[in-house]
Amino acid sequence: MAILKTTRRDFLKISAAAGGGLLINFSLPGAMTADAQTDSAADFELNAWLRISSDDVITIQVASAEMGQGIMTGISMLIAEELDADWNTIKAEFAPAGKDYYNPLMKRQATGGSTAIRGFWEVAREAGAVAREMLLEATAQRWSVLSNNCRIENGTIFHDASQRSLRYGDIANAAAELPVPTSVFLKEPDEFVLLGKPIPRLDTPEKVDGSAIFGSDIQLSGLLTAAVARSPVIGGKVKNYDASKTMKVKGVRKVVEISAGIAVIADHYWAAKKGLDALSIKWDEGPNAKLDSKAIFTSFEDELNNDKGVTERKGGDTESSLKSAAKTLEAVYTAPYQAHACMEPMNATADVRADGCDIYVGTQNQTSTQKTAMRLTGLPEEKVKVHTTYLGGGFGRRGEQDFIIDAVECSQAMGAPVKVIWTREDDVKNDKYRPATYNELRGGVDANGKIIAWQHRIAGPSILGQRSPKAVSSGLDNTSLEGASNIPYDFANRQVSYAMVNTPVPLGFWRSVGSSQNAYVTECFFDELAALAGRDPL
Repeated sequence: MAILKTTRRDFLKISAAAGGGLLINFSLPGAMTADAQTDSAADFELNAWLRISSDDVITIQVASAEMGQGIMTGISMLIAEELDADWNTIKAEFAPAGKDYYNPLMKRQATGGSTAIRGFWEVAREAGAVAREMLLEATAQRWSVLSNNCRIENGTIFHDASQRSLRYGDIANAAAELPVPTSVFLKEPDEFVLLGKPIPRLDTPEKVDGSAIFGSDIQLSGLLTAAVARSPVIGGKVKNYDASKTMKVKGVRKVVEISAGIAVIADHYWAAKKGLDALSIKWDEGPNAKLDSKAIFTSFEDELNNDKGVTERKGGDTESSLKSAAKTLEAVYTAPYQAHACMEPMNATADVRADGCDIYVGTQNQTSTQKTAMRLTGLPEEKVKVHTTYLGGGFGRRGEQDFIIDAVECSQAMGAPVKVIWTREDDVKNDKYRPATYNELRGGVDANGKIIAWQHRIAGPSILGQRSPKAVSSGLDNTSLEGASNIPYDFANRQVSYAMVNTPVPLGFWRSVGSSQNAYVTECFFDELAALAGRDPL
C-alpha cells in the first residue's frame, strides 16, 4: 500500500533562492485509488504529481485530458526531465479531480486552448525538481556524505568517490520521510535530456493493443446501461409518454424522466436501445417548433442589411477606397452550425450512493464535472470522485456537462451505477454547435493589382453571448472574430465588423473556434481578389 505523509498535505512553500530558485506552491491530493496500487511493490508519494515504487517504477499524475495531442507523454516529460529519471521507468495515469491539478492559465482543471504544456510548464517541472532534491538528500544522508558530492544520471544517484550508487526505487521510502526543500533549481534548456527530443508516446502501445480504457469501456459490478430519448426540437419538453411496450423488452429495468428527456435503463445497451425504440412519447415542441436554417440565415442577413453591427477593427477609409478602386469585388460566404462529431459518441458512467459519487468519463473539464455532480447530489467535494479515461475525440465537446447530467440523474433514479451512451444520431442532433455565420465581403484593387480596400461584415450568434454574457464587451465576442480581425495582411484600408444575432441553437467551443470558419472565408476572398487583379495569391 502507498505510504502517505500527512505533513505534506500542507502547502509546500518554496521560497526563491539566489541563482535561479523559483517560488512554488502546491499541495498533495488524497490517497491514490486502490486500483493504482500494486501487490508486488510499495509506492512512496513524494508530491502531488508523482510516486516512486520500490521496484523503481515512477508513476506520474497527468491533470490534462489525453485526446490525441500527446499530453500523457508531454507532461510526463516535463516531470521526468527535472527528476533526472530513467524514461524506461516512467508510466502515466490520469490525476483525480482537485485544486492541486488546476491549470494556472485556465484557473481550473480543464484541457483546452492549447494550454496544457504552457500552463504546466513550470508547475510540472518544479514537482520533478522537488522530488529530485528529496531523493538526493535521502541518499546523501544514508551514505553520510554531502549531497553536492553526489550526482544523478538516468534515475540513479552516484557517489563517485566511494563508487556507490542507488536507484530511485531503493531510496524513495527514505525520501518520502524528508521535509520539503526550501528551494529548487530548474535546468536551462541546454541541459535538457528529454525535452525537445523525439520520444515514443506512452499511450501508443495500449491504444494499439486495445487495452486503453475509454469512457465507453467502463465496466463496474452491477453496471446498468441507459439510452435517452431527447426532444426533436431545441427546447422541447415531454408532454406525456407510454412505457408499457418498453417495459416488455427483455432486460429493461426502468423508464424514468430526466432533465434531457426520457431514459430507458437496462441490463445492457441493446436492451436499452430496443426499449427506447418501443417508447411512445408526445412532445411539447415549444416556441422553436418552426425554427429552421433558412429563417436563421435570413435573420443574419437582415441584421447586416439594417447596417447593424459593431466595428472591431478599422484602418484608413474603406468606403472611399472602394469607390476609387480600379476593380471591386463583393462576395457572400455562409458557414453552417457545425457539430463536433467525435469518433466516440458522448458517454459517462455515474455511481451515486448516499456516501459518495464516482464519475467515470472521458472529459476535458474535471472541475466542472465534479461541480456538476456536487450540485445534483448535494454531496461535498471530497465525496465526488472523477475518474478520467481516454476520450475518442474532444475538440471542445467533452468539456460540456449534458452527458454528465444524464449519467448522474440515471444513477440517482436507479440506485445503481449507470452508463449512459449516446447514439451517433444523439451526438449530431444534440451537440453544442460551432456558431453559424453570414459573411459579406467587399474588396478593391488598384491599377497595379494591389489590394487597397478590405471590408468584412460578420453576422451570427455568439458563444460567449449565450453562455457568459458578462464576457462580451460592447457587443463584440472575440471568439467570433478570430481569423477575421487578426488576419496578417497589411491592408491600408480595412474594416471588420460584427453583428451579434443570437438564436436558440446551443453553442459550444469547437476546435480553433472562430478561425475554423473565418480563416476559410478570408483566405478564399483573398484568392478571389488576387484572381481579380490577375496576380498569384502567394
